Amino acid sequence: MTLSSRNRFFMAGIILSAAALAAIAILSVRILPLYPDLLKASRLTSWLGRIIPPAPYVSFAVMTALVVYALITLALIYYFFEKTQSPEILFFALFACSCAFEGARIALPLRAAYSLPGAYAAAAARALLFARYTGIFSLFAGSLYSAGLEMQKQGRVVLITMTAALVLALGIPIDGLSWDSSLTMIYGYMGMFTLVEWGLILITAAGFLVSAYSRGSREYLYISGGSLLVCAGKYLLLRADTWITPLPAFALLALGSWFICARIRRIYLWL
Repeated sequence: MTLSSRNRFFMAGIILSAAALAAIAILSVRILPLYPDLLKASRLTSWLGRIIPPAPYVSFAVMTALVVYALITLALIYYFFEKTQSPEILFFALFACSCAFEGARIALPLRAAYSLPGAYAAAAARALLFARYTGIFSLFAGSLYSAGLEMQKQGRVVLITMTAALVLALGIPIDGLSWDSSLTMIYGYMGMFTLVEWGLILITAAGFLVSAYSRGSREYLYISGGSLLVCAGKYLLLRADTWITPLPAFALLALGSWFICARIRRIYLWL
């Protein structure tokens, strides 16, 4: 993938994030009053919600924060890496872009506001799952490149990554009538997929550790830790239903993103 085509992808992600943020802002007046009733009909998603009652607007705040995160992160990546070739930053940008799809969670209150069919919310839930798995697979692909993957056609790897995520998203059963207290639709085999996700995340971190050894660069140690931080932060944010969780979770996400981007820039700055 050439620099110009990669930069066009960065710009497309920025536009997508800005559009998602604008849609949330425009529709917020209509949907915000519906959150307390939606929360009453939900299932608990976190152990903390069993101790502290879930708050109705946490999911809206988290959704908006993740879209803002995607917008800011992609803008900074475009600014600092516009002329820097790095396969790892492409895949981290894809992870950041996947956070913009959290705006799809707005489908649940929209369905209640406009009496839309359940298939509408289920389709949005599948789009959300597709984005989340694309983000995880992208980090994994980035670790493979750092560990010495020789494939030059990065676009092909992106396509394979997105195809695998799409197959999973289309195959997972979704309950179109139930949602959790983070206002995300309930899907099947959640525990099994969580184990698979974290297994893949640990392998990703291990891949960056291998890179630190094989390339003799300690910068990859920070990138490995950063990958764990961003995944832990996003995991907590996606399941947040009280006001205690979002701030420390977002701090983990931001700190991990800074570790990854700053260290990748340091590695490739002089190449």
